[in-house]
Amino acid sequence: MNQFEKVFYKKISFNKDISINKNLLSIKIFDKKILIIGGAGTIGSSYAKQVLKFKPSKITVVDINENGLTELTRDLRSSNLLDYNPEYITYPVNLLSDTFDKIFNSDNWDTVANFSAHKHVRSEKDKISVEALIKNNVYGAIKLLNLCDANPPKHFFSVSTDKAANPVNIMGASKSLMEKLILSKKYKFRVSTARFANVAFSNGSLLDGFIYRLQKKQPLSCPEDIKRFFVTPEQSGQICLLATFLGETGNIFFPKLDFHKDQIYFKEIALDFLKDNGFEPKLVQSEKEAKEFNFDKYPNIYPIYFFKTDTSGEKVYEEFYTEEEDYEINKYDSLGFINTPEIEISFDNVEADFERIFKNPNSNKLDIINIIKKYVPDFMHIETGKHLDQKM
Repeated sequence: MNQFEKVFYKKISFNKDISINKNLLSIKIFDKKILIIGGAGTIGSSYAKQVLKFKPSKITVVDINENGLTELTRDLRSSNLLDYNPEYITYPVNLLSDTFDKIFNSDNWDTVANFSAHKHVRSEKDKISVEALIKNNVYGAIKLLNLCDANPPKHFFSVSTDKAANPVNIMGASKSLMEKLILSKKYKFRVSTARFANVAFSNGSLLDGFIYRLQKKQPLSCPEDIKRFFVTPEQSGQICLLATFLGETGNIFFPKLDFHKDQIYFKEIALDFLKDNGFEPKLVQSEKEAKEFNFDKYPNIYPIYFFKTDTSGEKVYEEFYTEEEDYEINKYDSLGFINTPEIEISFDNVEADFERIFKNPNSNKLDIINIIKKYVPDFMHIETGKHLDQKM
């Protein structure tokens, strides 16, 4: 755990809820069969580690990232988490493939946990990138829920995002739609999900990118007006562990972080990050000036460019719930949750609506947004004509 993870860790701890519910978690996990999809990423791999502490008899991890699965296995084998010798296997397989069906149908799963998703706002550049996002986040959920319908697990969990609350970007709105799809099954089998904060230094995150920039002697850049909630990678797995097994079917969990006190500006983190690594930050006025900085001449100074947010789908803060939702924050020490209404939604209609747009060569990104709004009426997309891939 680096210095910054320690800062985030101090803001909230999930250890008390895990300790209080230790017997319940043991009953739900010990000697059970667990299927984890998208398990090679930061959150999925952390979840696997949390689950293994309670000794399931079988744990199967699926992810399209073959290298990520390899590192997960090395990590687990180098720890003591697999020393009790459970049945453990990984598959580098896409959730949307026919091969995944064979994995799912190979056993009767006690718990199915899904972490497979497009998670970045930068994934919504144009019609093609948005189609890929929808197929992963929406079609993937539909396929997995249909498989569970035919062979129900005792617990189904799928990770959501804080961006699903009052969504302004397609990624967040797709997750809000995913939540509705999941909730439509809450009386068929037990389902739950969780909205939570940015995972500090997770794969592909802005903070993770800071480390790469230093390694490559490249300038740092980040928005000066955006603040976010943060949890550590370990905490992300703990949230999902608790959200899988606590509460009632249909609950949407979130960490009890204070909206005003616990959100941190990226700008503050960036400056502290440079100082912690022994550099004096030098604020520059443009990407051009940042890239022209002479690292050899000034080895103890580091350029950083701050800019005001002007890209599509970004809002300056995040939130876990809206006042219109039926939320409860007193039952658990570290988690709140939303009690959700019964939802009826046709999976076939959802797919048909999107397919009509995807197959039309004259359709565009706005047409896809309008389909999402049909199912997520509170989706207020922020479109500026710029996207994050146009930034450093």
